[in-house]
Amino acid sequence: MTELGGYQVVARRYRPQLFADLVGQEHVARGLSGAIESGRIGHAYLFTGARGVGKTSAARIYAKALSCEQGPAAEPCNECDSCRAIAAGQDVDVVEIDAASNRGIDEIRQLRQNVAVRPARGRYKIYIIDEVHMLTREAFNALLKTLEEPPAHVKFVLCTTEPEKLPITILSRCQRFDFTTVDTPSIARRLAQIVEAEGADVSAEALRLIARRAAGSMRDSQSLLEQLLGSASGKIGVDDVHALIGTGREERIGELVVALAGRDAARALAVLDASLEGGADAGGVLEQLLAALRDCLLASVGCEASLLTQSQGLGVDLAGLGGRLGTATLLAMLQILDQSLSRMRTSGHAAILAEMAVIRLATLEDLESVATAIDRLASPAAAAAAPSRLAAPRPAAAPAPTPQKKTADLIAESAEPAVSPPAGLPSAAATPAATSPAASAAAQRSITEVSSPEAAPPGLPEDASEAWQAAAGVLEGLASDFAAEVTAAVWRDDVLEVSLPAHAATAAAFLRRPEMAASVARAIESLAGRRVRHAVVLAAPVTTVAAAAVGTEPQSRPAPAQSQAALLREAGEHPLVAHARTVFDAAIRKVEPPRSREPRPAAPVAVAGGRPVEADDGRFTEDDPETGTEETDG
Repeated sequence: MTELGGYQVVARRYRPQLFADLVGQEHVARGLSGAIESGRIGHAYLFTGARGVGKTSAARIYAKALSCEQGPAAEPCNECDSCRAIAAGQDVDVVEIDAASNRGIDEIRQLRQNVAVRPARGRYKIYIIDEVHMLTREAFNALLKTLEEPPAHVKFVLCTTEPEKLPITILSRCQRFDFTTVDTPSIARRLAQIVEAEGADVSAEALRLIARRAAGSMRDSQSLLEQLLGSASGKIGVDDVHALIGTGREERIGELVVALAGRDAARALAVLDASLEGGADAGGVLEQLLAALRDCLLASVGCEASLLTQSQGLGVDLAGLGGRLGTATLLAMLQILDQSLSRMRTSGHAAILAEMAVIRLATLEDLESVATAIDRLASPAAAAAAPSRLAAPRPAAAPAPTPQKKTADLIAESAEPAVSPPAGLPSAAATPAATSPAASAAAQRSITEVSSPEAAPPGLPEDASEAWQAAAGVLEGLASDFAAEVTAAVWRDDVLEVSLPAHAATAAAFLRRPEMAASVARAIESLAGRRVRHAVVLAAPVTTVAAAAVGTEPQSRPAPAQSQAALLREAGEHPLVAHARTVFDAAIRKVEPPRSREPRPAAPVAVAGGRPVEADDGRFTEDDPETGTEETDG
């Protein structure tokens, strides 16, 4: 227990002394023991893996097995003078080199000179080079020849945590063994053995918490246990571990997850504040939350319960919460937490950043994947459905087309005339009559013709407009004014979809803000008794769609070049850009104006969502309003 009259820490006192003692590295033990038994002993080995998983310990055990007076043996005896000297680090034939402080070419030249000297008393001269990736390029080049063809009595063991930094010429000269991170149950069992040997009293829950905190590193777990044994007295429980490592009680983390799933920002902040007042560290709480949401994510994609490492102790059904939140929403939550943790490492306001992260998580809208959204919009029901009008239609104006109308449908309808022309006559799109008001009105009616709206979800009014008016009644001030601009509402696949005129882009962007969307969602939930999603869409301009129906471009003058400030303002009002800025806490730096293109007379033009789309040879190109570049889909 002591060394030269001093105290020896747990990690050194309980260092593995046999291959069988390597926890979680059974594949490495079998490989090295089998090589010694079969006599196929290599001249150079590379041990790779994370910190604290047993690389240096395995190298020492291998050196003892080769130098043991009873060997070479599959397991060292640990009784002979050679084994005891290697275990104490005093054997002259086993040289341990720290490459971080001996990384130059001069040290490698000295090593090359020493390898020619035969071992003093053992069979082999063994060089253990730790953190070998720290050697310089010149040092690696100087080591190549010796590493490939060393004297028969020399063996090399290279250890590193970053094998990708090693030259391929070094990798090709070594037998590689990858050390895996140690699983949590194995770490907990080893800690229980150490606690029993130390005569301490530590609860099993506390040991499991330490094992999870160690994140696969046996040495880290032993260091935490060492600190816990030195700072606590009597029976050591979970509270002592939380106080030591700065984490919150697990039941509070469960409450925090439930509050975030319920979009209750006030409750989530109260739970976070209670954890911090109890001595928890803000970063530690977010890391616990990250681990809990990771389990929710795995459950949302159908993983088995055995993979959910945080389910015990939280007191909540993480699998149920994962299915409720959805995979896309959980991915966004994890990205927010990862970004916040990265910022907290370099900030002096960790608590404020943690509160900001919790508020962003609580106000995050339910998301769905792009593929799911496209499939939903492309379904026949979505293409045929249309919103019911909140106000009586004006007789003099044609109704606006449904916002859910796909671009491809508009192009298909605009590409063929309503009546086939007789043989020998030009098509309607090429005749002057095609541009007459009557023809334009007929073509517009063919585009905007829709079927009856879908049935309302159970517990909600059949008239979608009544549901929206009830939900918008909770809004005040500018939000209430913008909500009054809604012209249509319809139920689509259990989603309340409201439409705004094409010129109301600012109102749509404002209503899509997370805080506004959360207020409306809570109002709809109070009506239905459950969560009901809603969407705010913009209708396409009527004049442009009418021109698209007859295959002609609307007559307009070329738009003047916009200033950078105008482009930035326009991009900021775009709903997708506004949503991306909210989710990822991003900022718009620069907007490139769209490149000018020559007109294509033969290509019909349609409008979807307020942006022009040209059809040409079965493909469509779309000007990206965010980057100013053309994207081709075909």
